[in-house]
Order: sequence, then structure tokens, then C-alpha cells
Amino acid sequence: MNDKRVHGKSAIQPKPLNGTGVTGKGMHGNGIHHVNVNGSLYPAKVKSRRQMWDVQPSEMANNTLNPIRAIVDGMKLTPNPDKPMIALSIGDPTVFGNLPTDDAVLQAMKDAIDSQKFNGYAPSVGYLQSRQAVANFYSCPEAPLQAEDVILTSGCSQAIELVINVFCNPGDNILVPCPGFSLYKTLAVSMGIKVKLYNLLPEKSWEIDLQHMESLIDERTSCLIVTNPSNPCGSVFKKEHLQKILKVASKHCVPILADEIYSDMVFPGCNSSSLASLSSDVPILSCGGLAKRWLVPGWRMGWILIHDRNNIFGSEIRQGLVKLSQRILGACTVVQGALESILNNTPERFYRDTISFLQSNSEICFNELSTVPGLNPVMPSGAMYLMVGIEMERFPDFKDDVDFTERLVTEQSVFCLYPRSRSVYK
Repeated sequence: MNDKRVHGKSAIQPKPLNGTGVTGKGMHGNGIHHVNVNGSLYPAKVKSRRQMWDVQPSEMANNTLNPIRAIVDGMKLTPNPDKPMIALSIGDPTVFGNLPTDDAVLQAMKDAIDSQKFNGYAPSVGYLQSRQAVANFYSCPEAPLQAEDVILTSGCSQAIELVINVFCNPGDNILVPCPGFSLYKTLAVSMGIKVKLYNLLPEKSWEIDLQHMESLIDERTSCLIVTNPSNPCGSVFKKEHLQKILKVASKHCVPILADEIYSDMVFPGCNSSSLASLSSDVPILSCGGLAKRWLVPGWRMGWILIHDRNNIFGSEIRQGLVKLSQRILGACTVVQGALESILNNTPERFYRDTISFLQSNSEICFNELSTVPGLNPVMPSGAMYLMVGIEMERFPDFKDDVDFTERLVTEQSVFCLYPRSRSVYK
């Protein structure tokens, strides 16, 4: 190559074969042919095998379906034009404007923006100071946390995705509550992970059917998902029930994804213990965020709390979470900049007022629906949902609960969600 250097080392031009300028095995001896053009090396042009356009979506795209979003976004029903729409179909507390966040939360965001310190990229797992603020907020003697035990995410949904990804390979299975949050299945199925639904018992305020749950565990079970307080049931598990769940997980050595986005959103007289505070050996990845308790779901700030006091995860799971977080470079930096102030300066009055409002609404809904023959509401204990059983034999004009729900929109302009998994509660 005329004594020119490649990457700082002398390069020797291979002798052309048959005067063509093409070597037999190439410069690297790997069967790749190179052509000498003006003293440079270029890969030989490979003829495309495609004869026409044929661009197809990936299997992951085809396997992805979020049933709630599909229903809400794809609803073609026309509400009654004489009645204003009441949309009770999605867990967004901001829809009607009657559940605003606190002024202290808004001021924290304004201050973060005005500082101009948070306009660039943060580490993929989040700013250290912001992670420490979350650790301080949720740490307790039974389940201590440090900044390195916190990973900030783009909402609780991404936290759930990262946990499923770090635990599971295609062909594995996860245990998911039924009725339950549809995103678990959406994420798992798109990645080739099997979903096994364990039953919740409406007659026991939606406690887990522990015997049924345990019967689903096999050697490919990679994760048990526990949602407490519950979406969509509004239930809050008692301490004794949580301990029984942990006993099953410990017996079969299955780690837990604890979806605790509604942590502390429980009605007076009810206690909500975190799973990690009760666990002596089961490692737990707890997912939470600002969306519900602080009433800002659009700000997309979530987190994973790593509880692994017995070092069962070792360094591998932590490193896996870090690597997965690097795929999208983490959560919104402006919200991260406001996070410490939001956690430390939001007044207790705001939390109390929110809970009082939700409890009052749930009591109104429960009491009124209880008077309707054929409807069986289950009084919630927290979160922002209420489940209603429909005795279809009382409503012979409707084909099923889907028809009932759709007619509720067209006739009364009230938009509820019907459960996609109706094996438990009909």
C-alpha cells in the first residue's frame, strides 16, 4: 500500500491474483474479498437478494398488544350527544382537573427549569443526588436503601419492563394476578415470555388464591408479580397475607416484582406494608414512581428499589439493570432535578386531601351501585379503582359484559373498562 500505514502499523499490499486486483482470501484470511482501488481497500459489492420491496414488522411488534390502550384508543362508539362524557376508563387522575398536584410539586419543577442545570443527559440510572433522595424517602430499618439501590426510570411502566427483562429469557414464565394490570402481559408476550394468571378472590377482598398461585410455579418461573395496592381491584393486602405470599416465594426460590406504584395511597384504617419490609430472604425489586401519589403521570418519573439483603442477586442483576437502563438513557432530567424537593417538601396535607377525596368518591360509587339489582361492587381499600361484578342473567338484553360496557357509552356516555381476563369475576 505504498508504505502507507493503517492504524499505526505497516501494511503490506497483497499480491494480486491473475491481474485482477482481488486477493484469494483477503487481507484478514477470512474469505472476504477486497478490491484495490487507488491504493485503498474497499469491500467487494454484494448483489442484493431482494427483487422487490417487502418490509415487514418484527415478531415483537406483532406480538405487542396493550388491551387497555387498544380499547381506549380504538373505541369507535359514539357517546350519547345529549349527555357529557364521563371517562372512567383509565387510571389518570388528571383527566377531570379535580385532582391537581400540590403547588410545592409545581414549584419544584419551575425551580429545576429555571436553574438550567438539568437540560442535558444524566447517567442512565439517574442523578446520584436524585437516587439518594428516593432512597432516603423509602428507606426503613426493615428494608434499608442507599442510592446504589435505586434506578430511576421513565415512569413506573419502564421500571416494570426493566425488571421483567432482567429476570426473564424467552420461554420463561411469570406469574401475574388476575384481574390485573394489562401491561404485565403486554410486555412479557412481546418478548416471548409466557404469562400464567393466578386468581384473586373477590369474596376475600381480592386476596391471592395462594394454592392456585403455587400450583403454577415450575422450573421456568422467573418472577412473581405482586400488585399492592391493587390496580384494578383497589384492594390492599394485610400484613399476614403478604407474609404468606413471601413464604411461597421463599419455598420455591422465586424473586418478586412488587408493583407498589400506589404505595401509601390507602384509606384510613388500613395499613399498607411494603413487601420488602416483611421479607427475610426473598429478593424483591419494587417498582414505583410519582404518577399516582403525586398526581403527575405525564411527568414519567419512576424507579426501581433493589432489596437484596442476602446478596442473592449478586452483582449480575444490578449490572443487568444498569445495562438495560442504557437503552434509552434514563428518565427525564428536569423531573430528576425537582425530585428531591418534591419528596421532601410536599406537605402531608396534600396526601391526606387526596386520600380523602378518593375514599369519598369510592364510597359514593359503592353505595349507589349496591342498590342496582345485578351489580355487585367490591368496596376498595385504596388506589383509585373499584371493581363491579355483573350478573348477566339479570340483563337479558345484553350479550355479555362487553356489550354491557359498550352500551353504557352509547346510551349514557359513561366509559368504563370491561376486564379482558374474566375467568375469576363475571
